Amino acid sequence: MDEREEQGVEEAAPGEVPWQHDPDLPVDARRMGLSPLVPDGAMLQFAGSLNSTKTSHRVVAWVLLAVFLVPVLLTVLRVLGGA
Repeated sequence: MDEREEQGVEEAAPGEVPWQHDPDLPVDARRMGLSPLVPDGAMLQFAGSLNSTKTSHRVVAWVLLAVFLVPVLLTVLRVLGGA
């Protein structure tokens, strides 16, 4: 018995995809080949699973927006200020 069989890893049949896409991942991302196993796909899956009716999820969404926008805004200010 080899190591993969001991761990319970099953081989995919010919023509079969060895992994399943997550339903929270947008269709466009799945079409591009993203999966939750890559950083961009994981971020999209996380953002896609947020529920806008829950206050805590809305707070997380705003924090994510700030995390991504603050470096961009600081870079733009630095470029415009140095001109």
